[in-house]
Amino acid sequence: MSGAFNPAGRWLSIIGIGEDGLAGLSDAARTLIAQAVLVVGGRRHLDLVAGVTTGGTLAWPSPPQAGFPAILELRGLPVAVLASGDPFFYGIGSLLAHAVPPDEMICLPGVSAFSLAAGRLGWALQDCTLVTLHGRALERIVPALQPRNRVLALSWDGTTPAKLAALLVRHGFGDTLMTVCEAMAGPHEQLRGATACDFDIADIAPLNLVALDIPDSRGARAIPLTPGLPDDWFEHDGQLTKRDIRAVTLSALAPRRGELLWDIGAGSGSVGIEWMLADSANRAIAIERDQARAGRIARNAASLGVPDLRIVQGAAPEALDGLPVPDAIFIGGGSRGDGVIDAAWAALRPGGRMVVNGVTIETQAELTSRFKALGGDLTTIQISHADPVGGFHGMRPALPVTQWSVTKP
Repeated sequence: MSGAFNPAGRWLSIIGIGEDGLAGLSDAARTLIAQAVLVVGGRRHLDLVAGVTTGGTLAWPSPPQAGFPAILELRGLPVAVLASGDPFFYGIGSLLAHAVPPDEMICLPGVSAFSLAAGRLGWALQDCTLVTLHGRALERIVPALQPRNRVLALSWDGTTPAKLAALLVRHGFGDTLMTVCEAMAGPHEQLRGATACDFDIADIAPLNLVALDIPDSRGARAIPLTPGLPDDWFEHDGQLTKRDIRAVTLSALAPRRGELLWDIGAGSGSVGIEWMLADSANRAIAIERDQARAGRIARNAASLGVPDLRIVQGAAPEALDGLPVPDAIFIGGGSRGDGVIDAAWAALRPGGRMVVNGVTIETQAELTSRFKALGGDLTTIQISHADPVGGFHGMRPALPVTQWSVTKP
């Protein structure tokens, strides 16, 4: 692609449109729509531009990718795609970019709903947490629920605000001020507010955004920004990497943005969950052979704001076959001589990290042997907690954990 922008040869136009319809579009955008042999968009968008379209129209199917073949069949002819606001901000643009090279498209973005809401409320957009709940699990907002935080969340439909209010109350943020911003920039725009605990707003337009002004809610369950969530935040049957050991383990795994973790023998899923909480782009696969524990993992992941955690029910190493290549692997409980470590090591990408924890002397011997053969770090972690001793207290040690961590050359 040359350094200068040249619209020649760019047959696909992606145009951001607001609720004000044609009135909010530039002359260039109107011309591109009028010249298109096909205009694609939501039914609402197509109605807004009905006065200028001269070619065919296509309302997005579900999923929208099902409409891509019709667009690609017209490659080289002028096609216009309409999207709400900024098409490359939680919009259709990024999906289309996987099918059409950037030098074949031109994008004329509109004003995003986030910008409109921030302007209406007088909030500095760069200081807000931006979340979309459209087509996504409601629980994804949980990590953003922080004291003194402001959140702008795109809703899925008109039922989202009430569901979000109930979630806020469950997590102890009932005093959060919620402002529902409906049909912004259009003739039916309205902003209505209520606290989460007293939420009673009804007849909400499907196109809405919810702004959360979260106070310093004492007693609320805010996800900390460091690893080591309290143990009682996880549903478990005793198969849980305890808080202190978990914090050390996450440090050794060293999560980086966008990386994939295999959590083998996941138990309650705590390590994989905290890996994903480290960054919203992180992914994890929890491999767990026990059906009841797999169910607990799913509930824990949803409760703690990472409902996209993938769960594979099955026993390693067989359950590892066909999984995407990991950037890091955690094995809890060590090796039972069943080939799990060997299979995991073979699957790990070069430069990836593997961490194995064990508490038995047999596992300690296994990890010592691995350390001698492959290097890395071999550490004993000993944690003690205060416990009653008669009328006093003493430090009662937990079983020491042997941890082997290594980076694959």
